[in-house]
Order: sequence, then C-alpha cells, then structure tokens
Amino acid sequence: MTHPKRYTITAALPYTNGPIHIGHLAGVYVPADIYARYLRLKGADVAYICGSDEHGVAIPMKAKKEGISPKEIIDKYHEIIKKSFQDFGISFDNYSRTSAEIHHKTASDFFTKLYNQGDFIEEITEQLFDEQANQFLADRFVVGTCPKCGFDGSYGDQCESCGTSHNATDLINPKSAITGNIPTLKSTKHWFLPLDRYENFLREWILVGHKNDWKPNVYGQVKSWIDDGLRPRAVTRDLDWGIPVPLENAEGKVLYVWFDAPIGYISSTKEWAEREGKNWEDYWYNSDTKLVHFIGKDNIVFHCIVFPSMLKAHGDFILPDNVPANEFLNLEGNKLSTSKNWAVWLHEYLEDFPNQQDVLRYTLTANAPENKDNDFTWKDFQAKNNNELVAIFGNFINRVVVLTHKYYDGFVPTPNDFSAIDEDVLAALKEFPDKIGKSIERYRFREASQEMMNLARLGNKYLADEEPWKVIKVDEERVKTILYVALQIVAGLTVVSEPFLPFTSTKLKNLLNIVFCKKDKGISWNDVAEKEVLLQPNHQIGQADLLFSKIEDDAIEAQLQKLIATKKANENDLSNEQAGNKTVNPQKEIIEFEDFTKLDIRIGTILEAEKVAKTKKLLKLKVDVGLDVRTIVSGIAESFSPKEIIGQQVSVLVNLAPRNIKGIESQGMILMTDTVDGKLAFVEPSEKVANGQEIS
Repeated sequence: MTHPKRYTITAALPYTNGPIHIGHLAGVYVPADIYARYLRLKGADVAYICGSDEHGVAIPMKAKKEGISPKEIIDKYHEIIKKSFQDFGISFDNYSRTSAEIHHKTASDFFTKLYNQGDFIEEITEQLFDEQANQFLADRFVVGTCPKCGFDGSYGDQCESCGTSHNATDLINPKSAITGNIPTLKSTKHWFLPLDRYENFLREWILVGHKNDWKPNVYGQVKSWIDDGLRPRAVTRDLDWGIPVPLENAEGKVLYVWFDAPIGYISSTKEWAEREGKNWEDYWYNSDTKLVHFIGKDNIVFHCIVFPSMLKAHGDFILPDNVPANEFLNLEGNKLSTSKNWAVWLHEYLEDFPNQQDVLRYTLTANAPENKDNDFTWKDFQAKNNNELVAIFGNFINRVVVLTHKYYDGFVPTPNDFSAIDEDVLAALKEFPDKIGKSIERYRFREASQEMMNLARLGNKYLADEEPWKVIKVDEERVKTILYVALQIVAGLTVVSEPFLPFTSTKLKNLLNIVFCKKDKGISWNDVAEKEVLLQPNHQIGQADLLFSKIEDDAIEAQLQKLIATKKANENDLSNEQAGNKTVNPQKEIIEFEDFTKLDIRIGTILEAEKVAKTKKLLKLKVDVGLDVRTIVSGIAESFSPKEIIGQQVSVLVNLAPRNIKGIESQGMILMTDTVDGKLAFVEPSEKVANGQEIS
C-alpha cells in the first residue's frame, strides 16, 4: 500500500506471567516504536496498539507455583510491564489488557459470529487428562518429546527448540507438568477452525502476493507450513481460566489463548477509539488503512496463518500488509531464558541505569536480530554508548552549542556567503530524512539507526575540517557561516533521532527551543528535507548539557557479576559443606502437623549481597526463591563476605511476615546452623536443585 490514509500498528501482547526483558524489546517493542514515532513525525494517522495477554496457560501455572490466584498474577505483572514500557518510552497509543470487559465482549462476539456462520467444526476428541489433578492438560500443562526434532522438553502447544507448533497429543512420552504423572486419554468436545479451508487463500495472499516484500524468515516459515498442509486447529480449551466459550453446554471450556489474544488488538483499538472520540472501524475495516504486526519469530504461525484465517472468516476485517518478525536475541552467547533468570530485565535496567533509556534503545537497534539471531553483550553496550553516542553524537552537539554561546551568546548567527563545502553539507543534510525513512519503511531499523548516526558523523567531520576555533582568530565572518551550518545539522538531528533516541531528542528540542510537528511553528520530518532554514538567524538556544555520559568499567562489571552469579546458580557444581558434631540442644515443645504445614520453606539462590551500613552482622541479600527475587536481611556478615556467597543455594522461609530491619524491608528468613568452630553454615541441598523447590 503506497499511500495509506492511516496506520494500525500492533505489537505482540506480552504474557503477564513475568516482566519484560531485552529479548522482547529487541524483537518487538523497540522496532515497532521506531516505526510508529517515524510515521507520526511524517504527519501520519497512527494507532499503535498493545496490551497484556492474560489468558495463557502460563498464568494459572505461575499462580499455582506462587500459591496465589491468577487474578493476583495478572494484576501484579500487568502493572510492572505497563510501567516499564512507559518509563522506557514505548509510545503506545493504547495499552490494554485481555481481562478487560471490552475484550471479553469483543472476543466472544467474534467467536459467536464465526460459529453462527458455520465456520467451526465441532468434534469430540481424546485429550490428555491428569487423573490425580482431575483436569485436562492443555498446552503448557504437559511436556514431552517433540515429534519433529526429538527435544525432550517440548510443551504441548509448541517446541521451544525447533519452534514447531503441535497438539499436546502429538508429544512422545507426555507427562503432566502439574503432578509429573503420565496422563491418560479422555474424551472431550471442542470447536476447531478448519485451517485447511484457507490454504488456497493463504497461498495466494502470502506466497504470491507478498513474495517480494515480506522478510525471508517470515515468508519461509509460512511457506513451510502451507506446503506441509494445514489442519483444523482447536479454538477452545478445557480450563477454568480464560474467556468462557459463549455457547450453551460449554461449561468448563474457554477460548484458546491464540484465538483470544490477537483479538486483543481489536479490543484495545476499540478502547482507544472510545477514549479519543474516533471510529475504531476505520482502523480495522477500511482498505485504505495499513495494518502491520510486530512480533517475534515464535509467533509467526499465529499472525500469518491463524489470525488472518480468522479475519478472513469473519469477513469485515483488513489483512496485515506486513508482519516483520525478528529473530531471537541471545545474551552473552547464551539463549535468553526466563526460567533460568538468564536475562536483562527491563525494570532492573531502568533502576541500574537511570535516565539512560536511549542507550539501551540504541544498542538493541544497532544490533537488532533482524535477519538472524544476534547477541547482546555488556561490553558492546558500553562501546555503543562510549564510542558512538558519547564520542560521535553527543560530542558534535556539545561542541556546536558551546561554540555558539562562546562566540554569539547562544544566538544563531547570520551566515555570509556559502562555500562549496557548506552547500554540499546542507544538501547532504536534506537527503538524510529520505534515506532514514526508506530504511524504516523497509523495516531495516538497524540500517536506519546507522544512517541517523551518519548525520552526526557528517557534522563532526564538517567541524573538524572547518575548524571554527582556529578560523575565529583570522576570519570572524566565516565562523558565523560555519556555526550556522552546524546548527542546521543539529536541528536536523533533533528530528531524525527522535524515533531512535526519544529522550535525547526531547532534550535537544528543549535545548534548541523548538517543537515538532506543529503546523506553522514546529519542524516536521519532511521539513528537514524541504526547508531551506531549520533554525533562523537570531534564534536563541539554551546552554550546553551533556546528552550522554561515559559508562565506566565498574558499572559493566556489576552487570557481568550478576550473570556470573546466575550461571553459577544454574550449574551443578556447588560443593557441600561438611556438618560437624556439636552439642545438641533439647527438643522444643511438641507441635501439631498442621503447625508445620504453615511453614513454606523453599530453596533459593543468592544473587547479590552487600553489607548493611553501620552494622557488623547484617548483610542485605537479593535471593531468587523461584517465586520471585526478594530482599532478605540476614545476620551472617561475621561468617561470610558478600562476594563469597554469590551463587550460594540456601533454604528460605518465604512466608514469614515482612519485617523492617535498619530501614530495609526483609521478606523472608534464611535457615542457618552452626559448625563445630562456631561459624554459621547454610542449610542447603546436597545436590543442585531448582529455585523454588519446597522443603517438606
């Protein structure tokens, strides 16, 4: 679609069973945000839509693990995720949640329309059933061997090793993820979307219609699926958590999350449109709207096969113009893993690197896994900041602003005659919006970010070649022209950097006393290419303020130590302490079994440790107890140094009421005993076990 009237941009709905990490950002949310911000700067009508996915099987699994209700899980992580996105500058027009009433109604109405049209197949099939748990095992409640690649940790809906999607009954040697028992087969009724009916449509629409404009990784995966032959796929599940199937005699059945979740894009748009006084149908029904889905590669089948088939069956909706899925991002050479805590969590990054959102945005964009899996390293993060953002971008801006104040009290000077070099530089400046824009519109965000940085390089080279600090001694009039030209580049950078570095762009906007995209007043994306003057002579700018600061080695080392602790905790190489003989204290008074069952003692791993100021015995610990990572104050400082206990597995009383110790809220107690020489010793497992394992 060459000139769409409006854009609907969707970003994959994150599961509310955990926080956001850098893999999510690199794969989905940063590229989608760059695209949306760019289009807004171009003056486009944009609806950038997302929300929390709160009905996946992972939600009740997490709830069971933490001993709380699914509602408590989704409320907890929805707020963490939403705040992280806001603090990171992800500019959603609406961030909703699939537990919202508007979504339940939208999804139910969608199902009902397809049901009334006869688009579903109703079948009684045999599904895996856990006799002990007395429930059917949907999706991630069952694990087994992948029938395609042989990976023995595949879930019931998808193999995390090869990415193949399948049914739980396809697994070899399946086991219940709830009890560990071997499930039986039991009959149950479900409704299926016959994907085979849509093979010809999908083949024509994607394999023919989008052969030349969809990314090879997306196109190739879709082609493989279609060539293998599509089969009916269930759109309902036997669960007690989700949107109830809106039919009579369907008790205990909910809409399958991959039927309900993409409809969340539609319900979120409705929510936004109602708030903003817009017509949501314009963004989903009209053919002059361009729909783009930003997802990770593990969601390609659902956004390119299942959801389009649903939209086609419904009949009223437009289809996505593109689905620019990214590959995966690794961390320090290893695959990101939430279960193993091998990740850089966004909310923790924002705490560790305050006001440095753009550094992570830039690093993830410059190293984006667009065509193949890529690797994030803390050393590269440091280099991207110090060698590019500080040394190139920030250095250019700072030199121009400082010289403008030094020579002209902060006023843009009036230029004299332009030299050939000046004219070439100003002409080159005008070319950058188009070069950057074309890369963005082709979803080549890594390439676009480097074109943006090339404009800063152009500015640096121009200053280095013209040397105004030397010329001022012999030709003051020439310096006016040099700084005038340099300030035009600064103004251009302020605009074209905004999709990539929004916080920096805002600082620059305030520094230059300019606004964006306000008719007759601001500077738009197109103005950089079309206007002869971006900053008028005699316009006053503010004082210089460093846009980026150098990241020192100790900050990087701290992050690496976190990962080392995580790796150590994940390895089965912890030595066991030998318990010595000691005089035994008398037995305490008899308690009832019910008293013991109130104690929730679990295995955890110490991730961080530091001394509590003005105390001799106390250490402040961060401990991964499987349920979460919590702060615990422990009186062990006289027996252990903080450094030596990183990675140590410990036993933790996790349901002890929080207690304020030296101004720190301690959320549990670490179980200790004494050695024969009077030192403390950890009560730890004899073998490495998973964090969160209960002691009983």
